[in-house]
Amino acid sequence: MNIQPLGDRVVIKPLEAEAKTKGGIVLPDTAKEKPQEGKVVAVGKGKVTDDGKVQAPEVKVGDKVLYGKYSGNEITTKDGEELLIVREEEILAIIK
Repeated sequence: MNIQPLGDRVVIKPLEAEAKTKGGIVLPDTAKEKPQEGKVVAVGKGKVTDDGKVQAPEVKVGDKVLYGKYSGNEITTKDGEELLIVREEEILAIIK
């Protein structure tokens, strides 16, 4: 994978959706919730402020993040890897 996001955009690899409920019921693919957690795989240079300075992003490669359910744009690489490109402001939290 060789994707470099521009500006304040971040490339995220979504984590797999749970295949079982807490009660042990196995879910088919059509019933799985869209994942909202992922791992940051690439980060842009940052947001350009009104005075022309670049504000460095808060997230870094390797961070586990929580993002909005319908955030960003989904892409598939040549290798078949599914990724999500979001603006940094669409990331809700860093999971520690």
